[in-house]
Amino acid sequence: MLAPRSLRKASVPPSLLSDPSPGSLQPTRLAIQVRVHSTLPLSKTLNPRALRLRLVRFPISQVNAAGSSCSAYLASGCRVYKIEIAMEGEMLSKGKESLLIPINAEVITSSVVDRCPHRSEIQSVVLAEGEGDGCLILGTVDSYGHLIVSRLDTVADDIDRASYSVPPRDCGVGEGSWAGLCFSPMHQSTVAVARELCKCIDIYDQDIHVRSLRTLWYPSSFSFGHCMPQVNESGSMLAIAEGSQLSIWDLRVSNNGGCVHRISGPIGGIIYSVCSSPSGPIAVGGTDRTVTIYDPRRWSALSRWVGCSKYEITGLSFSSVDESFIYVQGVDYEITCGLWKGNERAFSFRGDSNWLGFSKCANTDVVAGWCESGSVFVADVRQDCLSVIGQFESWHQTENQK
Repeated sequence: MLAPRSLRKASVPPSLLSDPSPGSLQPTRLAIQVRVHSTLPLSKTLNPRALRLRLVRFPISQVNAAGSSCSAYLASGCRVYKIEIAMEGEMLSKGKESLLIPINAEVITSSVVDRCPHRSEIQSVVLAEGEGDGCLILGTVDSYGHLIVSRLDTVADDIDRASYSVPPRDCGVGEGSWAGLCFSPMHQSTVAVARELCKCIDIYDQDIHVRSLRTLWYPSSFSFGHCMPQVNESGSMLAIAEGSQLSIWDLRVSNNGGCVHRISGPIGGIIYSVCSSPSGPIAVGGTDRTVTIYDPRRWSALSRWVGCSKYEITGLSFSSVDESFIYVQGVDYEITCGLWKGNERAFSFRGDSNWLGFSKCANTDVVAGWCESGSVFVADVRQDCLSVIGQFESWHQTENQK
């Protein structure tokens, strides 16, 4: 089971950003990063009784404790802004129906990231882990498909490292629209850029264009497959939400433009969000207010969580702690965490206005939402200590029986 550790609310300083640009339906203008410092490593030689003693000796906050701050990257207009939010201590307050009540958090530092010189409005910002400690990859794309990728050094004061820029294939001719990007989980140099009105997904290897995927409908979300048996974990599968369909593409295939499978979604509805789990399952959600989990081995539905959101679903993310849980972001200011296998809600929290961005850390369950009022809500979620002990005892009994 997952247990929320804290929910904090921070305000973007008006001196940094007083009036953010209007948001689109896709909440892709926020990316967050937090350092995780584990002070209680679980050794294989540790027995359950010793584990219980250590849990008594150490506060709960020191078990899989998160770092003392969270970095939020916000895209507004042609710029990217960064704020550092204090995350020390555990403070949690709950209301009715497991609704979390936020506490005010301090903004430690705020600045403008000068590595993203776009000429039109930035539509998406994504963070990925780079090679080596303290290295992050920041990717941004604007409404015409101009891609900029920068390497940030989170340890040193100087964050200016190698970066590259890729102009759109059509030189930015035509009307601007929503654009998104995602990095391959297997190959950091591979990045996909989606342009809604162009009905096109461009694949790049750094600044080299590899190929283009032409969709039938307007793409609204996409994600690389983490682990699929068809490709032996090569990271060449791409799941794209286009209209009411979920299309699966193999970058190694030339027949049919690379499309290898299509799954029909809700009749007359639209899929707004798609995400993939490291273990393989793919989740989609949209106007039907239902989260559907697909098995990539058979492309059949594993589970459907009906009515998990009051309004349309525009953001999804699997939990990094327990993949049987999923985070659901809807247009009703609410973010919900629940068990998709059992259709059971664990907890939720609400923003104070429309969402401009929704993001979760790649390696831990720190979830954030950015509202058009300038408020940033950050939830720190951990696995319940009692369930950790139970799993460890079960593992220890299994090892003793061998």
